[in-house]
Amino acid sequence: MLGRTGIEVSAYCLGTMMFGQVGNPDQDDCVRIIHRALDAGINFVDTADVYSYGETEEIVGKALRGRRDDVVLATKVNGVMGQGHNRSGSSRRWIIAEVEHSLRRLQTDYIDLYQVHHPDPRTDIEETLSALTDLVRSGKVRNIGCSSMPASEIVEAHWASERRGFERFRSEQPPYSILNRGIEREVLPVCERYGMGTLVWSPLAMGLLTGRHRKGRPSDAHAARMHWVPRHMTDEHKLDAVEQLLPVAEKAGLSLTHMAMAFAVAHPAVTSAIIGPRTMAQLEDLIAGAGTVLDDDVLDRIDEIVPPGTDLGALDVSHVPPALTDPTLRRRPSGDRTAA
Repeated sequence: MLGRTGIEVSAYCLGTMMFGQVGNPDQDDCVRIIHRALDAGINFVDTADVYSYGETEEIVGKALRGRRDDVVLATKVNGVMGQGHNRSGSSRRWIIAEVEHSLRRLQTDYIDLYQVHHPDPRTDIEETLSALTDLVRSGKVRNIGCSSMPASEIVEAHWASERRGFERFRSEQPPYSILNRGIEREVLPVCERYGMGTLVWSPLAMGLLTGRHRKGRPSDAHAARMHWVPRHMTDEHKLDAVEQLLPVAEKAGLSLTHMAMAFAVAHPAVTSAIIGPRTMAQLEDLIAGAGTVLDDDVLDRIDEIVPPGTDLGALDVSHVPPALTDPTLRRRPSGDRTAA
């Protein structure tokens, strides 16, 4: 179930970020991949307006023709969509405008789960919740959610909803994998406390938990395609952990990919794990591992390698609070640095 909404969703959610110009540019192939996922029993599809700057939503809309009623469709708003001012963020102005664009691209009258893609420190949470509430009451959106939001901000949002009578966030979409377990400390307990569903993204740690990227030799094909080597592929702590995890998976008779996916859905607070295949072969491999259950011995060994609540470095695309990247937000002006 997606939290306490009463909506039934599959344990795997089909993520679509790799469909379109930034991943698989063959739209017909992407449609076939989506159809195969639906035929395999996946009824949950997640996308975002910013993926390939709207092209991905168009691909999803094309794929869901005639099948829309059988799918729980989620999309997101917040990213930059074009030149000029007020074409991103979580303001009422942008949310009300952009939902219409998403509905058109998705070829649907309603969105099952409309999510705020990232926290927006420029916008009051009540402004955002007010706009989202109006969308729910108009019937254009069924439920609302957030993504990559710290536990404190999730709590603040629920307090605002209770205080002002707004719709409340019904789900959170955080990063979660064997290598990034930080949400186990506060985010997952808070989601359980408020009856929220969780759609965890990057359960394969951006490809590191496929076993294709090994210490001292990141995938040449991936690097050539991306024209750069992502930071996580050279993170010694993560690569060391991968080397320790591989024999654990082998002993359990599993591929590292299947073990990683099974780990992601083993936590009772996780509703669904987002898979992000770029090719049909990748999807088939993920489907083949669906239903894998890890025994306590495997989970205990994983805990020894990466302790619960631990992040082995940050993900390259994870949201980072502004105060961690802008020194001026964590330092007093030099003239005010006087002793008390």
